[in-house]
Amino acid sequence: MDLLIDEILRISDNYYILSTSSRIDDRIRVLKNGETFAVFDRFGDIDELGTNELGIYYHDTRYLSQLILMLEESRPLLLSSTVKDDNAVLAIDLMNPDISRMGEIVIPHGTVHFFRSKILWKSTCYEQLSIHNFGQSTIDFSFSLKYDVDFADIFEVRGTKRLQHGHRFKALFRENSVCFRYLGLDGLIRQTLIFFNPHPYKLTETEASFHIHLQPRQEMNFQFTTFCLSSKISHDSQSIEEPDYASFSIIPYKKTVKKASITLKRAKKVEPKIYTSNEQFNDWLNRSLADLHMMQTDTKYGPYPYAGVPWFSTVFGRDGIITALECLWFNPGIARGVLQYLAATQATEENDMNDAQPGKILHETRSGEMANNGEIPFGLYYGSIDATPLFVMLAGEYYRRTGDKAFIRTIWDNIERAMNWIDNYGDNNQDGFYDYIRHTPHGLVHQGWKDSHDSVFHSDGSDAPPPIALCEVQGYVYAAKITASFLAEVLGYDQRSQGFAQQAKNLKKKFNEIFWCEDLSTYALALDGNQKLCKTRASNAGHCLFTGLAYEDRAALLGKTLTHKMFFSGWGIRTVATTEARYNPMSYHNGSVWPHDNALIALGFARYGFKEKALKIFTGLFDSSLFFDLHRLPELFCGFDRRPGESPTHYPVACSPQSWSAAVVFSLLQACLGLEIFGAEKKISFTKPLLPDFLREIQITGLRVKDAILDLSLTKQDKDVGINIIRRQGPVTVVVIK
Repeated sequence: MDLLIDEILRISDNYYILSTSSRIDDRIRVLKNGETFAVFDRFGDIDELGTNELGIYYHDTRYLSQLILMLEESRPLLLSSTVKDDNAVLAIDLMNPDISRMGEIVIPHGTVHFFRSKILWKSTCYEQLSIHNFGQSTIDFSFSLKYDVDFADIFEVRGTKRLQHGHRFKALFRENSVCFRYLGLDGLIRQTLIFFNPHPYKLTETEASFHIHLQPRQEMNFQFTTFCLSSKISHDSQSIEEPDYASFSIIPYKKTVKKASITLKRAKKVEPKIYTSNEQFNDWLNRSLADLHMMQTDTKYGPYPYAGVPWFSTVFGRDGIITALECLWFNPGIARGVLQYLAATQATEENDMNDAQPGKILHETRSGEMANNGEIPFGLYYGSIDATPLFVMLAGEYYRRTGDKAFIRTIWDNIERAMNWIDNYGDNNQDGFYDYIRHTPHGLVHQGWKDSHDSVFHSDGSDAPPPIALCEVQGYVYAAKITASFLAEVLGYDQRSQGFAQQAKNLKKKFNEIFWCEDLSTYALALDGNQKLCKTRASNAGHCLFTGLAYEDRAALLGKTLTHKMFFSGWGIRTVATTEARYNPMSYHNGSVWPHDNALIALGFARYGFKEKALKIFTGLFDSSLFFDLHRLPELFCGFDRRPGESPTHYPVACSPQSWSAAVVFSLLQACLGLEIFGAEKKISFTKPLLPDFLREIQITGLRVKDAILDLSLTKQDKDVGINIIRRQGPVTVVVIK
């Protein structure tokens, strides 16, 4: 701590950071590749005095908990820091502060430039440090990397306390490397291995030190490579052998960057390209697309968009499905990967410990020590009421987009099992509505998308007892039954098709009879276990527009309610209206603005013909994107009213990037353009297309429909959009419905 005395005060046993210190900057930089992600501060450091989530993680475990670049006894000064447009490389420019010896400045500030660049590739973090002397004389100085590991489970980092831990071994040293090892209670040996090139002159368990001698205009390069390793052992912990150093292939930094670039180009090749007349919108669009690529992880079932960094960098059923729905018109391959993964992990038996029943779709999977050891139920956890009907919805929408009947046949059994789960397990109290109640005390209390403990309540603010039937879940089930009917007809199962259709019709009628609150002009948030409506104005009702569950006349009233100032903050629709007992604009689910929630509501508005309302959401979220770092919409932000000259208020622990927030931009374009793609019919349809004022022109090139490819030009007109076909390769029809 003595090295940081200028920035930190100690009072008794507590440390405080001075308000003038750069350490109070809590903006972070995120990298992800496969099962590995890293969260750095803007210096490229992992500082124990920074935000708690900083670190390099692999399979839900933090493998590096500290990494600080020090220039003699000071931290370099920050010039700039950014993640490049493709999200592959973190680039940081730094310079030296005044370096003094014996009270005399020997190297003036701004003499030495430090350029740090980092990339993740296959469970390894590669960093290159370039040091350039821009002075006119030869300089000598030292720098060091301070490091530490804690092998903390992601749930520990989030605040969960553990009674026991595994065994951490003494560090192993070679002249160019240090290795940290930990044997978890789950029987896995986890290792962090750091290689230094060139070798440090001093290497300890906490620090690698280097001495620099630079002529004027001379540059030196250093590479630091951090491997994250995990393996099962079957023998006694005391006999764990040293790593096989010869087996590690340390790829040069530039070669790693090239490999990542080639992989990204290959992934982008199958996607259309979108360019607009608004450069700021292009920035939002391109960052969103880069985030989607970064969040996708190749699994043995295909690509899956992990939910969010840092807390949700794993498979979530609901999040993956909604992300796939949001960008389905743009890239249906994501939906296929999601469907294959969730079909393969569909529950086959009852298990109260993880809220599983036959046919239920996965909520979440974890692979850290606490999950492996049974300390938390999330190894394979099924505590979600909505993932199962959403799975069926996605299957139907995927078929509409692609016409891929052969694939639907391969998962039809999974669809049938999901529908059986809805009918046999989805209605706990047999009242005709679909509800949840947890079966393990360690599971989630609330199992809709608003899954915080206080998200479902009555108008007086009191808790709603389970089982709880959420309004949006009735919509998802309704849409699932419509979808199952459609797919059964496509596959020739006419009797099943008719049965599903009748069930959907009955549910729609009963829902509109019971859930509609005339005095609130909205549907009730939920029906609780005492058959009492939660007469709370919440954004959940907007999802009933998205799924088509609302009656036409009630949809119009609901649209007015959701765009009223009690809901619409100026940036987006709040999760809970300002009139409600638990409204708090700084809460997670009770007054904040969630971009994905708004996107689904916008699609609902478009479904019922409320295009101007969809444009209102589009404009609010676009405006908000201008204020967020890297033009990246976070998981959520606070629901305060929009004030002139001010930005939206950040929610302090929101995941960013978050997949279903990244995909929002594609849904908003789809909603306003009335865009639908019918793969089997080889047709693209635009229904009453409109564009917001900030978008005058859009070009979409390489849009695939079956084997055909289209290039389109869209131009905003007074109350319409002109659509021109620039290129048509293969048979495809474009229909514009005015």
